[in-house]
This record gives sequence, C-alpha cells and structure tokens, in this order.
Amino acid sequence: MKRGGRGAELADRATDWLLRAILAVLGRLPYPRRVALGGALARRVIGPLAGYRRRALANLALIHPDWPEARRRAVATASLDNFGRTLIENYSGDALARQLADTVPAGPGVAALAEARAAGRAVLFVTGHFGNHEVPRRCLAAQGYRIGGIYRAMKNRHVNAHYVTTLSSVSGEVFEQGRETTGFVRALKAGGMMTILFDVHDARGIPLPFLGRAALTTTSPADLALRYDALVLPYFGIRRENGLDFDVAVEAPVPHGPPEDMMREMTRRLEARIAAHPAQWLWVHRRWKYRPEG
Repeated sequence: MKRGGRGAELADRATDWLLRAILAVLGRLPYPRRVALGGALARRVIGPLAGYRRRALANLALIHPDWPEARRRAVATASLDNFGRTLIENYSGDALARQLADTVPAGPGVAALAEARAAGRAVLFVTGHFGNHEVPRRCLAAQGYRIGGIYRAMKNRHVNAHYVTTLSSVSGEVFEQGRETTGFVRALKAGGMMTILFDVHDARGIPLPFLGRAALTTTSPADLALRYDALVLPYFGIRRENGLDFDVAVEAPVPHGPPEDMMREMTRRLEARIAAHPAQWLWVHRRWKYRPEG
C-alpha cells in the first residue's frame, strides 16, 4: 500500500471525512456566511495547525525582508483567509455561479479571445494561485466558452476524487498532470481552450526571477503555445473588498517568441497582480526551492 501503508490510508480517510464534514456543515449556511467561515477556518485553525501560516511567513520574510513584521503577519493572515474562501467557493458551484451572475470579464484579451473562437484557434489561458483562479473560467463558461484544464493530483486519493469532480463541473474536461497530459495536449491540438497554473515549483523548469528570487519555472505553457499556435491569454479573478465579489481581468495576449521570454512575460503579469494585491496570492507555496550550484 502506498504512502506508508495502512496507517497512512487511515489518515487519508480521516482527513477526507473531516473535509467532507466541514463542507457539508458549511454548505447548509447562507452563501456569504459560508464563505466567510471558510476563510476564518483557514486563517485560525487549518493554517496554524498545518504549518501553512509558518510557511507563508517564511516566504514573506524571504521576499519582503524590508516589510515591518506586522505587515507580513497581516498579509499571511489575509492570504490564508483567501485560501479558505476560495476552497469553499469552488465547492459551492451553483451558489458561486449565482454570485458571479453579473460579473463580466474585461480587458484587452476579451476581443482577442472572441477572434480566436471565431477562427477556431486554440487558446491557452495562464494564471496563478491568485484571488480565485477558477472564477475566470467559470465566468467565461457562462458566456459559452468551453475551457478545460490540467491539475496536479493530490496525494490523498479520497480528497482528490471529489476535488476533480469539482474542477470538471465548471466547464471543459480537466486532465491529471503526467498520467493524462496527452489528453490535455490533444484538446489543445484540436483547437480547444485550456487553462494552466504556472506558478508552482517545477524541478525540470528553468530558473527565472519571481518576486525578486530565482524560482524553477515550467516552460510548458510557452512550448505548447508555440507547437500548436495557441493564443496565450493571462487571466485573473481578483477578489473585491467585500470578500465575495470579483473582477475578472483577461489581459492582452502574450506574444509568441523564445519560450524563456514568454515565461518571463507571464511571470511579470502575475507579479503585477501580486504587487497590487499581495494577500491574494497563495504564500504557502514552496515556490523558492531553487539553489544555484556552487
């Protein structure tokens, strides 16, 4: 049995049961209260117990040593709150859809997207763990766009099962990274629209500056876009001050060119969003594992 045998399996089942119980209880509450409590649980309970708060503070100290400690703590707390809200939102499909009913995607990429659809051209949306990264896909799906994606499977197979169901319910088919990557590529090759989150550590990536520090970054989005002539559109779901509503920004296309240049531009777009709303990025990521030789 994988991951440590029977003990690990029992722990995975217990974790899944606890998560399902939390989701069931919160699901009975009115949507605004449900989302707010999801944020509170993440910042007050899950974050501290799971070590997420400690990790977020360490990352913030690495990237922003010039910030007062009080500011780093405030951003870490708000980042955990955003994480909890995002989790509950994405498990509240119908309620989230109603909340987003009047949210209209805006930005220079909207017209480019419409042109790509009319021409039957593949589109690759790129984004990061910022705001609620599923909100743009959901809003565009409401306008008739069918957008699939790719995801990293969770180690806990029980949690992963309903997590994937939740992702798949938004729009197009989602594929597991590695085992199902060929499905993702096939969809893009056929002129489909797909989304990918590129802000995670990739041991096979190239070192690029991210928030001032070198981080191993995948070049897959650029490689795929060049191979299948896909339009590359960064998009973001930016949480508003009330904690419930969003602005959806579809940015100007990333020009095709050398893969490294394309990834630098995608990274720059994400960095700009984080600079404007630092608490909306997932600071718990183990993003800066890269250590130059020597």
